[in-house]
Amino acid sequence: MSDRIDLAALPHDFLWGTATAAYQIEGAVAEDGRAPSIWDTFSHTPGKTDNGDTGDVACDHYHRWREDIGLMRRLGTNAYRLSVAWPRVVPGGTGPVNAKGLAFYDELVDALLEAGITPSVTLYHWDLPQALQDRGGWPERETAEHFAEYASVVAARLGDRVRHFATLNEPSCSAWIGHLEGTMAPGLTDLTAAVRASYHLLLGHGLATAAIRAAAPGAEVGIVNNLSTVFAAGDRPEDEAAARRQDGHVNRWWLDPVHGRGFPADMVETYGVDLPERAGDLRTIAAPLDWLGLNYYFPAHVVDDPGGPAPYARAVRRPDVPRTGMDWEIDASGIETLLLRLTGEYAPRKIYITENGSAFPDVVRPDGTVDDPERQDYLVRHLAACAAAARKGAPLAGYFAWSLLDNFEWAYGYAKRFGLVHVDYGTQVRTIKGTGHRYADIVGAHRSRVRRAA
Repeated sequence: MSDRIDLAALPHDFLWGTATAAYQIEGAVAEDGRAPSIWDTFSHTPGKTDNGDTGDVACDHYHRWREDIGLMRRLGTNAYRLSVAWPRVVPGGTGPVNAKGLAFYDELVDALLEAGITPSVTLYHWDLPQALQDRGGWPERETAEHFAEYASVVAARLGDRVRHFATLNEPSCSAWIGHLEGTMAPGLTDLTAAVRASYHLLLGHGLATAAIRAAAPGAEVGIVNNLSTVFAAGDRPEDEAAARRQDGHVNRWWLDPVHGRGFPADMVETYGVDLPERAGDLRTIAAPLDWLGLNYYFPAHVVDDPGGPAPYARAVRRPDVPRTGMDWEIDASGIETLLLRLTGEYAPRKIYITENGSAFPDVVRPDGTVDDPERQDYLVRHLAACAAAARKGAPLAGYFAWSLLDNFEWAYGYAKRFGLVHVDYGTQVRTIKGTGHRYADIVGAHRSRVRRAA
């Protein structure tokens, strides 16, 4: 199926990677000085996660990371996107640095480089130290300031070897799902808190960008956003207006400020919440990016919902459309559309697909193999769409498949599997799935093309 992908459209130094997040794979939540995060608290609260699952053990990556690097080598990938756990490095959120926690990532980075794998480090993938949540969390300005302090610590230690840093992963999820919808940590349903959190997350991004560059002048810094193509599911003017609001909620609110355009005025009006702005904040938030990260999974089809929560747009489930095991609509054209939109409207220097993948129920065969044709088809279709966008001028510099491993899928627990590698959570045995082998074939085909062209 790799012949459906225009590999010639991708640059010779393209990063072929996999991605993970600390709380989803590391386990060891109380070892070597790590303190609780908001996800430890949330997952241990009855009724918050499916089956009461927690990340206490997850994939035990904290102890098995050498094996996991071996899996990356078998896949042939040349990049790995990991996240650093803030409560492992600065357990109190601010104050003393945990030497053992920082040493873990130090050793991991060295081993990745020795294996020929470029580390791409995300500083915040949702695991806010609980100590900071107890002081108000992201709705409070001091959290953004402490985030910059923590970013400086990590960049100072790893920045001599790590060149790719992301400040935040999917701040929209932290703000909207965590503070407005309440189905992710910290589990609030407060529009004012959500808007304030969104503002301070982006302020934290700007402050951390400056901190990283001061500590590691050669670093390339970006931010990772989860974006969707948005469509009106009805033909009424109200539905078109709802689609515009939904686009503002999931896309423009997160893109405009970091590109120097400020927060979208129509969405400020929609939320009806005063922003906690101080002089100079917008300039800080708009620190120039070296790259932009795009996480893409599914489109949104919405209708007007004046009685619902902000942005007063309700998603509609379309019949007879293929869907993943997460019940997410499959539309590979959306990733091409977004890549071209970002290129045309925001002109980023580089774009990385920092996450893209699909969950399906996997079955381990009697011979120990895992065949997953639906996930393979999803991968190829989305990579083909990425290459098509690159052919049309999108500055696409890399693709990180989500995820290297089956893992703790947040509020869904362990029931949903996104991995290129199957994990038996009882034994921690790892098995490369059919999609992992397919991905390795695609990576190898591109590498062979580059060698022939040299």
